[in-house]
Amino acid sequence: MITVSIIIPAHNVEKVLPRCLDSLLAQTCPDWEALVVDDGSTDATAALLDAYAAKDNRIVAIHQPNQGVSMARNHALEQARGEYVLFVDGDDFIHPKTLEICLNLARKDNSDLVTFTYNRSYRTRLIIRHLLHLKEPRRIQFPDFRDFPTQVTDSIFDWATEYSHPQEKLATKHCQPWRGLYRRSILEGITFIPGIMYEDFPWWSEVLLHVKRATLTILPLYYYYPSPGGYIFSSKEAYRIRSLKTAIAAAKELYATAEPDIREKWEKNFLRPFEDKLAAKLKRYPENGPESAQ
Repeated sequence: MITVSIIIPAHNVEKVLPRCLDSLLAQTCPDWEALVVDDGSTDATAALLDAYAAKDNRIVAIHQPNQGVSMARNHALEQARGEYVLFVDGDDFIHPKTLEICLNLARKDNSDLVTFTYNRSYRTRLIIRHLLHLKEPRRIQFPDFRDFPTQVTDSIFDWATEYSHPQEKLATKHCQPWRGLYRRSILEGITFIPGIMYEDFPWWSEVLLHVKRATLTILPLYYYYPSPGGYIFSSKEAYRIRSLKTAIAAAKELYATAEPDIREKWEKNFLRPFEDKLAAKLKRYPENGPESAQ
């Protein structure tokens, strides 16, 4: 069995896709497959992907008409063969020891989920360079992680939160799929809602219900590329509001029959922040209320 299936949605990322795929080829753990979904790209993304796949059979090129990130991830999940799953966006990349570190922790602790975070200093420097119209650095100085704190828990709801600054530093924050290594068996039957933003909220909420044990870290293993032309930045507010409504409704349905203590923790740490976000948007854009945002 393949150890890790890496799922990568890619849409019009010709300038940065090589960096993403090169970060996989540089992994100190070589036992992986990368299911890269070209989501109807109109630039050279498809050709670049095919070229990488021709050189390394661990990279699997999947081409589909433009259907959005949810369908791209869903299609890749259907084909994944690994014992574990890792998500990476096509314009981002990962630390060369990401798989080695996460797999060691998952096996040592028998965890369904190993969490990490993104490299904040890299993101900040990149934003400043963009604002100053400076070129991006050609080389990245990756830190070497040896001794680092971890927390093993059989109660993920005590540690997971959407709030940015919880009191506990090792808390696993937010719900982006790329924040962890997942045992693939816990993801079976869980799909991303197509055609909306905030698709990660109901997906992550459902995943949490299946996590029996997790290993939490604050290792900055992910390198997030803040592209101003990205999906989140280019979406209109009415679409965001409709998406947020759909995501909240779907997530609430998942927890309607959950155990009361679990539902209470989830509502406090995840539902409330998203409902507050929706209320703020509706206050700012009242024309996108219930009737117009259906």
